[in-house]
Amino acid sequence: MARSKTQYICRACGATSPKWAGQCGECGAWNTLEEAAPVASAGPRGGGYAGESARITRLGEVETGELPRTSTGISELDRALGGGLVTGSVILIGGDPGIGKSTLLLQTLAALPAEQTLYVTGEESAQQVSMRGQRLGLEVDGLRLLTETQVENIIATCESERPGVLVIDSIQTLFTAASQSAPGSVSQVRDAAAALVRLAKQRGITVILVGHVTKDGQLAGPRILEHMVDTVLYFEGDPDGRYRMLRAVKNRFGAVNELGVFAMLETGLKPVSNPSAIFLSRHENPVPGSVVMVTREGTRPLLVEVQALVAESHASQPRRITVGLEQNRLTMLLAVLHRHGGVALFDQDVFINVVGGVRVTETAADLPMLAAALSSLRDRPLPQELLAFGEVGLAGEIRPVPNGEERLREAAKHGYTRAIAPAANAPRKPIKGMEVVAVSRLGEVLDAL
Repeated sequence: MARSKTQYICRACGATSPKWAGQCGECGAWNTLEEAAPVASAGPRGGGYAGESARITRLGEVETGELPRTSTGISELDRALGGGLVTGSVILIGGDPGIGKSTLLLQTLAALPAEQTLYVTGEESAQQVSMRGQRLGLEVDGLRLLTETQVENIIATCESERPGVLVIDSIQTLFTAASQSAPGSVSQVRDAAAALVRLAKQRGITVILVGHVTKDGQLAGPRILEHMVDTVLYFEGDPDGRYRMLRAVKNRFGAVNELGVFAMLETGLKPVSNPSAIFLSRHENPVPGSVVMVTREGTRPLLVEVQALVAESHASQPRRITVGLEQNRLTMLLAVLHRHGGVALFDQDVFINVVGGVRVTETAADLPMLAAALSSLRDRPLPQELLAFGEVGLAGEIRPVPNGEERLREAAKHGYTRAIAPAANAPRKPIKGMEVVAVSRLGEVLDAL
């Protein structure tokens, strides 16, 4: 008889271990090993012949072409996906509870032909989904709905109904009869997702999975879940706020870090075609500590406002707090400002915020952070028509950022007439109505400000 062996699986990386330990030996995470159902050991040599062997293909012989895409009817969702839904792809959407995942997917299915869609809900009843559709004012009379949590039954229904788009809300509620673990456990999430991925690839069905997130904002379940799917989308923003950002952190069929912006209204999520307008707060009079920068999210240049507050510190250790930016980078930039600019802030608390809740991860925010901090320190407002972007090096040099000329042209469209930018990003041809101050050292930036 085959013997059953108990194993433990890390919910962070999916690694298996024959016994429990406080720390995962693969990824180093603590208290992430969970007991999985006993697995029957295979017979001698692990079994027999599995079928025909795969044929080797030369890469040059593979036919390539544009992937056919289906528009979702929601422009910002199409942008985050890279142009629309790809047949046979698997999409994972994560976000905080109540941020709008189910609402967005219900709006998407309502915009597609009803006979080509199937909404599988394991968290809500059919009455709850119907009430949401009526509250949003959607035409969902023909929408096909299935309340099921067993993967085998879902696959059997898809084999007979053959939907083009399948929505699973959510992957943590599903279970497969092949595993004895509880729904939502590491093994159940992994096995259920693997079965749905096979279904998508074999039958050409676009599968959209809804995933829960942990208190740290990461997708719950094994990390292998994100590796199995083709596209991973994260909802960002405050659930109590008005605006939501949908960011692509992985996309095999499009650009990474594409950003879709939505406004949450009573009728659901509405795409925001000009997000720069909502991230800029036009002050009646110039105020100290505020500067506008041009960041780049995927293929879209975006204007955001960076605000700084510098105040005298009465603590032994001055505070360095950032919202929407990297805190360690601010500490490094203040040291560069002291060493190469002669401006010391070792006795000042520095607070940096990006207006609107957007998160900026690129180094083009270095120059705006320093400009806003200096403006707040001197209590001298910068001109409202001024913007800045650029990376600041440890040697005090101003380094270029990608697509500098495109950023300047986007700023000129919004009425900005003066820009402080790295010398390497200076446009080859003058931009109408835009004066570009090209800088290469931190001292030149201080003179320009």
